[in-house]
Amino acid sequence: MARSRAASLVFAIVLGAVGAAILVGLGTWQLRRLAWKEGLIATLEQRLSQPPAPLPQRPVESRDEHLRVRVEGARLDGPRNELHVLTSLPPHGPGFRVIVAFETDDGRRILVDRGFVPESLKNAPRPGGRETVTGALLWPDEGGARLPPDAARGIWFARDVPAMARALDAEPVLVVAETAPEGVEWPKPQPVTVRLRNDHLQYAVTWFSLAAVWLGMTAAFILRIRRDGRA
Repeated sequence: MARSRAASLVFAIVLGAVGAAILVGLGTWQLRRLAWKEGLIATLEQRLSQPPAPLPQRPVESRDEHLRVRVEGARLDGPRNELHVLTSLPPHGPGFRVIVAFETDDGRRILVDRGFVPESLKNAPRPGGRETVTGALLWPDEGGARLPPDAARGIWFARDVPAMARALDAEPVLVVAETAPEGVEWPKPQPVTVRLRNDHLQYAVTWFSLAAVWLGMTAAFILRIRRDGRA
């Protein structure tokens, strides 16, 4: 009996220590992720606060995400140079983001997100012309990119930059405009903001709490073994 109780105690202690170590490790990992995410958010916010720079020749997401840029050129005219992404905007309700082909003065052809229009203005004429666009580079990560566009209705379900670039014969570069041209009411620009989920502190607290519960259950199990041994 004594050997059996001793073996049970050793098993409980080892199981408790290993389980608690795993849970504490997961909590610590979440704290590291929290520090990384907070650093990333600070970097993106810092880029948005800077004066606009010239458009990089080869934008890279890891270096240029949320970078403010200014490009000069011409918005290409006609529906063949325009795409519509299904979205909504309170209080206007459902509508579309208008993505247009834009030709820069140095001969590049890129994508510009002009902003939101309600459903009733989806096919309204939007003349082209010269302008200066100030906005931020964005690589959207939107779930609707898994859905193919509805070609019959000319509707996209996400800002799938590579696919849109192919459709408009442009570089896979998206600038989200901050302002509309003077005198233009629609589309209404929807400037880039930092919207990264940061739940790592909540997850860390959960793992550390589970570790505490695990240790409490282990202690209760050990006390029960010892009480049974005295009986």
